[in-house]
Amino acid sequence: MSESERKFPVLYSFRRCPYAMRARLAISESNTLVELREVLLRDKPNHMLLLSPKGTVPVLWLCDGTVIDESFEIMKWAYSTHLSDDCSKKVNHGDLIALVDSKFKYHLDRYKYSSRFENIDANHHRDCALNILYKVEDVLDIGWLNGVTPGFSDFAILPFIRQYRIADITWFDSCADIPKVKYWLNEFLNWDGFKNIMKKYPQWQEGQEGIQFGFEN
Repeated sequence: MSESERKFPVLYSFRRCPYAMRARLAISESNTLVELREVLLRDKPNHMLLLSPKGTVPVLWLCDGTVIDESFEIMKWAYSTHLSDDCSKKVNHGDLIALVDSKFKYHLDRYKYSSRFENIDANHHRDCALNILYKVEDVLDIGWLNGVTPGFSDFAILPFIRQYRIADITWFDSCADIPKVKYWLNEFLNWDGFKNIMKKYPQWQEGQEGIQFGFEN
């Protein structure tokens, strides 16, 4: 099948990238159907780079040729296109999402990947990120940000908290001041919806068909 004959939008994704995770979560939970193309960041497909020269995932290529290469915009597209108006407009905790996307992610990178930066005190950035999690702790009840079931706001934030924990699991699990955050993350990691979007797929190669992903995935 040629690219011009494809039936579904194409999503270029990398399994462990938190930005790609939240795009896949929104696509899966909104019952959207896409062709998933799993890539390696050290071996990016030429076609993906033609669509989005910045070379980051996720990249969504719609059937009309439109390219969306920001994860938050992909999430909004999935919800607005495939859910009812009431659901698609229900993007709660926008300020909290923005805080995690900006300041929390800034400190997370310098904590988890400190070797990539010069003159970095990883523990300082760990503690700065923790201060932001205190704000999340204040907002959380026992359950999900979205309510009784996980939704847009949970998907937008939790992949980054997962990454923060991975940097030092023993330290994170010993933190006594964020019990609701830890409970929330644990519920997410054990949720079937998360396990479904974290299935392993082979690296996509030029000329291959991707994996049908999303609706009833």
